[in-house]
Amino acid sequence: MEKGLVIGIAGGSGSGKTTVAEMIAEALGEERVTLLVQDDYYKDLSHMTPEERAKVNFDHPDSIDAECMAQHVSMLKNGSSIEKPSYDFKTHTRRKETDTVTPKEVVIIEGILVLDSNKLREQMDLKIFVDTDDDIRFIRRLKRDIQDRGRDLDSVIHQYLTTVRPMHFEFVEKSKRYADIILPWRDYKISAITMVINMVRGYLDLE
Repeated sequence: MEKGLVIGIAGGSGSGKTTVAEMIAEALGEERVTLLVQDDYYKDLSHMTPEERAKVNFDHPDSIDAECMAQHVSMLKNGSSIEKPSYDFKTHTRRKETDTVTPKEVVIIEGILVLDSNKLREQMDLKIFVDTDDDIRFIRRLKRDIQDRGRDLDSVIHQYLTTVRPMHFEFVEKSKRYADIILPWRDYKISAITMVINMVRGYLDLE
């Protein structure tokens, strides 16, 4: 196949970037889109003790294996399948099992730090930053972590203040300058994302 189109989607935790990625994928059709999520590419910490793993800053770029992710994006873009890692967030280790991912016309890579990595940006044809107010992002994260991940209020607030918030301003927010398109996503309005979808459909020559 010819080299595929790579779309990078970044934004702070709780910004709505996953929703944007899924909307684009759904609009283009699953048969045309491969979605890679940065969370699958956390570095394996099996060499550390559980106590050491608990102290790792998972919002810092050093916690992500961006080199592996960039290599996988390049392989998919050039028509080769990959073995995507599978990450266990309970143990902070990579599972032995991997997922075989086949190349498609469009590769979407999504995560808070995908625009921070030069190696990943070099692979992107379109770079999108989903821009959402801090208070809204925090409320979304709070609800998600309590409802879906069994966290308690104090632990969510502590993590947000000690790592999520400072890393957002040091790395995530600064990566916005690399974006080709900045999407305001406060209330899940679809006008801007519809524009992006139509742009991609035009590039792929889809009716």
